[in-house]
Amino acid sequence: MAYRLGVDVGGTFTDLILVKEESGDTFSAKVPSTPEDSSIGVFNGISKVCAEAGIDPKDITHVMHGTTVATNTVLTGTGANVGLVTTKGYRQVLQIARSFVPGGLGGWVIYNKSLPLAPLGLTIEADERMSAGGEIVDEVNDAQVREELTKLKDKGIEALTVCLINAFANDANEKRIAELAAEVMPDIPVSLSSEVVPEMQEYERAITTVANSYVRPRVEKYMQNLQTELSDKMENVQLHVLRSDGGLASSAAAKSYPVNLLMSGPAGGVTGAVWIAGQSGYKNLLTLDMGGTSTDVALVQDGVAQLRRETTVGDVTVRASSVDVRTVGAGGGSIAHVPELTKALRVGPQSAGAAPGPAAYNKGGTEPTVTDANVMLGYMPQSVRLGGDMEIRKDLAEQALQSVADGLDLSVQRAAEGVYDIVNENMFGALRLVSVEQGYDPRDFALIAFGGAGPLHANALGKLMNSWPVLIPPGPGVLCAYGDATTRVRDEASRTFIRRFSQTSTEEVATIFEDLAKTAAQTLIDEGVPEEEQVAGYEVDIRYQGQGLLLTISVDLDELRKTGLEAIGKRFDDQHEQLFTFALDAEQEVVNLRAVVQGKSAEVKAMTLEDGGADPSAAVIGKETIHVEGSDQEANIYDRSKLKAGNQIAGPAIVMEMDSTTLILPGHTGSVDKVGMILINPNE
Repeated sequence: MAYRLGVDVGGTFTDLILVKEESGDTFSAKVPSTPEDSSIGVFNGISKVCAEAGIDPKDITHVMHGTTVATNTVLTGTGANVGLVTTKGYRQVLQIARSFVPGGLGGWVIYNKSLPLAPLGLTIEADERMSAGGEIVDEVNDAQVREELTKLKDKGIEALTVCLINAFANDANEKRIAELAAEVMPDIPVSLSSEVVPEMQEYERAITTVANSYVRPRVEKYMQNLQTELSDKMENVQLHVLRSDGGLASSAAAKSYPVNLLMSGPAGGVTGAVWIAGQSGYKNLLTLDMGGTSTDVALVQDGVAQLRRETTVGDVTVRASSVDVRTVGAGGGSIAHVPELTKALRVGPQSAGAAPGPAAYNKGGTEPTVTDANVMLGYMPQSVRLGGDMEIRKDLAEQALQSVADGLDLSVQRAAEGVYDIVNENMFGALRLVSVEQGYDPRDFALIAFGGAGPLHANALGKLMNSWPVLIPPGPGVLCAYGDATTRVRDEASRTFIRRFSQTSTEEVATIFEDLAKTAAQTLIDEGVPEEEQVAGYEVDIRYQGQGLLLTISVDLDELRKTGLEAIGKRFDDQHEQLFTFALDAEQEVVNLRAVVQGKSAEVKAMTLEDGGADPSAAVIGKETIHVEGSDQEANIYDRSKLKAGNQIAGPAIVMEMDSTTLILPGHTGSVDKVGMILINPNE
């Protein structure tokens, strides 16, 4: 019997979903992450989930993995020593960068520009030149480049980037330098800008390819070790890694182009949310993924997550497609503190992480965290332990929060309520970034909350956003792993093609799209995905003539041939007006064309609950006094595994399960639907 395994490695926990391919049945597990070596936590989880399912690990044929290795490498500054080869005269391309300073008008006073990922001392110039039209003006001076590469080798570089002017139009000179590098430094991985991101704009192409080189050795080592260990424990297992855009890449592609993995972890949660919400009939979503370290939010419209052509990690922005996820340092482990100078309560971004974790977990933590506040308020009862292995200690939570209470001159309970409210406001700000500030009305979207801590804060955020219903999926703590297990193999091919609409034709654009689709499709064919299971989508980057800003517009090839370029131009005008409140009376210009090819998604069966009527009393397992909205109130505690379809859970209430806890506030009711989703709505 064949099984597929979805694995999501977070900062605090590693989540796993095991899917039986024949029936779609699932089994889940949650284990602590092991930051010193992520693979330890992965294999701890595999042992646990296989024991629960009663199967041999050798029955697993596919492993789909969401990883934060590339992300953490950038955030912690622990990447490779990168050498950079540029065209003569372009050595300072990373230092010049873009003239952007974050902050207000005085931002330049306090802004400390970070050092480039490839230092000037490891940057060399190649004697060559390519025209913007792709004609070779000067061929590569082999002797000069070989000499410069030898100097780089002697400086101990660990990865090499080649980014030449106009290489997007013709990659011949870059490939020649790669051949020379293979002679001079055969053991050093080489990344070519014409392969990583063959698009115009020298700085964006350079920083993206340098970032690829920066994380490549570490990702290669992790992927190789994981593949080796998987092969030792399983037979003929195939490893895929979640890309930033929500698709799957082969392990070989992940090792060669790891810049596409920078948002791998958050993308899995959004993919899982789209899948499970679709089972309940909801396609317009605001997603809230609250884990132990951070919270990720995104917007989904008509069942499709919003994508962007830029991925930002820390202060590094690269040109790689990713789900438009915004992250805020607000998680269950976020530490609360009161600065001596301001006496104003702050929550995060520092986190207690997996070790030692919140004080209430009784693992040695002493710092006051969001989880401790939830325990103190009664939202995470210590009296009931369902499937989890963790003991909850309210007395330790109270001790930890005492420092916050003393700093604010409040009771511990009132201080805990303040921590809860502040972290909600932090997440509210992130949700506004993907909705209101993008021209979307949050009242048109349901809010789906997941992650270990998301359901505890979802109802309160629904009130702040006025987004209803609030959706709590079954197994919210392992939904990211669901996303890994249900997503599809994906690849894309792009080409810079700068033409005003009047200078090209519908057929010329359509022909280029078809050629790009064939290139992307070949990757899937190499992965064993037959052509009949592939689906192609198309995108075009458009701007007004003379404008620097680009907007990406999705294209249906059949519709393009039927309605022409003018229909795409109209959609560009509409999107420009939505984002910036105006459209220009100027000719539009095509800049980049892109084809995205995806394989078939895995068949995962959503569970179906039997009907139980409106009365949920059979699932009540206790009562708890909680502090909510300034007063103590008695709440029923429900075992989620005992809830039936049609049950109506009146707030205040607490719903507990193995991997998460849901809080339903007074004045609200949670309705259980046929797939086990809890839909929270205000009573009025």
